[in-house]
Amino acid sequence: MADTCGQVLLGSGLTVLSHPLMYIKVLIQVGHEPLAPSLGRNLFGRQVSQLPGLFAYAKHIIKIDGKAGLFKGLGPRLCAGSIGTIVHSNVVQKCQEHCTPQVCAFFFFFFFCLFSLPQTTKEMIARSCATIVTHPFHVITLRCMVQFIGRETKYSGVFDSIVTVYREEGVLGFFAGLIPRLLGDVLSLWICNLLAHLINTYAIDDSMSHTGEIKNCSQAVTGFFASMLTYPFVLVSNLMAVNNCGLAGGLPPYASVCPTWVDCWRHLSREGNMSRGNSLFFRKLPAGKMYAVDQKRFF
Repeated sequence: MADTCGQVLLGSGLTVLSHPLMYIKVLIQVGHEPLAPSLGRNLFGRQVSQLPGLFAYAKHIIKIDGKAGLFKGLGPRLCAGSIGTIVHSNVVQKCQEHCTPQVCAFFFFFFFCLFSLPQTTKEMIARSCATIVTHPFHVITLRCMVQFIGRETKYSGVFDSIVTVYREEGVLGFFAGLIPRLLGDVLSLWICNLLAHLINTYAIDDSMSHTGEIKNCSQAVTGFFASMLTYPFVLVSNLMAVNNCGLAGGLPPYASVCPTWVDCWRHLSREGNMSRGNSLFFRKLPAGKMYAVDQKRFF
């Protein structure tokens, strides 16, 4: 219990610190570009036209809403993080007690046919449970953030937002974008752990010095690689969470109304926007698109 409380406190602190970054990332994912492209320099020092980065975007938000404006949606995100940590911890504990490798293999045999990684399967179960339980708060968080585009106040608090979502969309509204989020989490976890397993088993000799540090480094590198590969699932999930919810950021011209997440995926793929919002620095202009000053977006 003490360990879980410590994890909740640590996670809450990190959430507060990282919230402005997530806020700006979500607005970019939706396609909101309030600042026109400008001349800058790329990683190699060459002068190019590029989109404003993290700090320029943050200054724009502060100019409109003040410093507190960078923390829109923090309340429901803290709820999601705290509840998710508790659920994850409890599910991991139950899996250690009751979920044997044979049981895990029964449900996830297609992963076990590659490598016997029961710990990864237990972690997948725990993460999936936490994601499902906290997804309603994730949806509310995203909608609170996207209100910046149309200057709406529809989602103004956790409890009021819960009532609003239920009244307008029913129970299913709380789980908009859940499927691509779950798929992305599961794929990211397995790609990361399978690659780390291969590297640690076949590329790293236990007789080497600093073996532990090398293995930790390989885990971090494979985690970064896995997050890059599964980023489209994150993007589609976030867009579906705000799609057609009555906010300007979820309606045309910013977003096409997509009946399913597969339609959203296809639309982004056709437009060449599968990596939109993936980078907050050195943001290059979308190829073949024009900037609409009045709409503050590319088309």
